[in-house]
Amino acid sequence: MTRLIPAFLLFLIVSCANTENSKVFSTVEIETVLSDSLSIRAIELMDAGSLAFAANKGAFGLLDLRTGKSKINTQQYDTLTPEFRAVAHTATDFFMLSVGNPALLYKTGDTGSMEMVYKEEDEKVFYNSMTFWNNMEGIAIGDSMEGCLSIIITRDGGNNWKKLPCSSLPKAEEREGAFAASNTNIKVIGDKAWIATTKGNIYYTENKGTSWEVIATPIKNEKSTEGIYSVDFYDENVGFAIGGDYTDPDNNKNNKAVTVDGGKTWQLVASGQLPDYRSCVQFVPNSDGKALIAIGFKGIAYSHDRGKNWDQLSDESFYTIRFLNDSIAYAAGANRIAKLTFK
Repeated sequence: MTRLIPAFLLFLIVSCANTENSKVFSTVEIETVLSDSLSIRAIELMDAGSLAFAANKGAFGLLDLRTGKSKINTQQYDTLTPEFRAVAHTATDFFMLSVGNPALLYKTGDTGSMEMVYKEEDEKVFYNSMTFWNNMEGIAIGDSMEGCLSIIITRDGGNNWKKLPCSSLPKAEEREGAFAASNTNIKVIGDKAWIATTKGNIYYTENKGTSWEVIATPIKNEKSTEGIYSVDFYDENVGFAIGGDYTDPDNNKNNKAVTVDGGKTWQLVASGQLPDYRSCVQFVPNSDGKALIAIGFKGIAYSHDRGKNWDQLSDESFYTIRFLNDSIAYAAGANRIAKLTFK
């Protein structure tokens, strides 16, 4: 295995100050910066000049945003080719987590190849997303098993991960899980974390996973393909959740909700209006928690008023998006990664 270029270990988290310098967008320019025969649902901006990703076919790589050059490697496990839909990073390491059985979690290692730091084998195992609170503490979540969500946590920088026992978690609803659609059904700020589920629930912790509570949202979840697909928080108070049904993507009833009290209560917005099913929602940086971008295979939608009203900026298909600053983002989807410039 060829080790990713040294820059992979020197990345910095892009920070976005919460200033009140909101812009109103009317268009988006889309430039493809990577083309490949991959389904890319997980990306991470490492610093102002590099983006890491993982995908199906065991693929993972690094894209130099300045030169457009990319380095793609393949991770095998015995005779299996993992499908990666969750990635995360600290100041020193990149992590990727596979869906399905067995669950395989890798980190950049010291031997020139990715190192496996967690494996879980069970016919029910299915992990969806992961992130880090800080350089030492991280979390990954998956579908319910034995009556509770699957949650694994690291406290030592990702070298070791432990699964929380069901005795320390709320009881899950029948077949409750999460959608591995964009690596955005979990959000962390400070010591807090919010997890969005297929049953329209928000699992909330304010102490990095030591204790949990479940908050129901009004987002529709009558079918197994409905629920919350993505959640984002602008700060500890203002958050937004979006979902729908990928098998009925034109249905836009009761699929969007906003909170202004840290997720304690949620209110439906724009029910019966654009956007319909979307797999990822993100707040626009420096927008005072008012501007949102929601994307999916139905295109790119934009709201300037915290989700009350939306405009369809493009019909081009993507799965996931991350902002570099308040007007430039990178999105990934089927066979490509693209630079999005909002104007």
